[in-house]
Amino acid sequence: MGKKSVAEKVMSYIEEHLEQELSWEEIARELHYSKYYVARAFRKSTGSTLHKYIQGRRLDEAARKLAQTDRPIIEIAFDAGYGSQQAFTQAFRVEYLCTPQEYRRRGQYLSKCGAVRLGKGGSCLHLYCSVKGGMAA
Repeated sequence: MGKKSVAEKVMSYIEEHLEQELSWEEIARELHYSKYYVARAFRKSTGSTLHKYIQGRRLDEAARKLAQTDRPIIEIAFDAGYGSQQAFTQAFRVEYLCTPQEYRRRGQYLSKCGAVRLGKGGSCLHLYCSVKGGMAA
C-alpha cells in the first residue's frame, strides 16, 4: 500500500483526538505541514473544510451516544466540544432536523458518515456527509 495522503493523515489524527480540543494549526504542527497546506490539501481531497469535518464527526458521535447511552445531554454536548447545551442543541438541530431530546426518544442511531474515495489512488475513508432535507432511512 502506498503512502497516506495528507487528508488521510488528517482524518486519522482527528479520529484519534476527536474528544480533544482541535485546531487546524495544531493538526498541521503535529503532522509537520504548514497550516495553509493542510487546509488546502484537505479541502481539495474531501470537498470539506477541517472545521466542518470535525464538527460533523463530533455531532455524529454525539448522535450515537444519544441513541445508545443514557448519559446526560449536557455531558454529550461537552464531549462534542460545545460550551453549553443550548449551542449543542442549535448545531444538532441544523444537522439532524430535530433536537437531541427528540433524537434520543427515537432511540435509533443513523450515522451521517459515509465512505468517500480520496484522490487518484482510490483509498476509501469515512467522511462526514450532511443529509439535507431529512434523516437517511
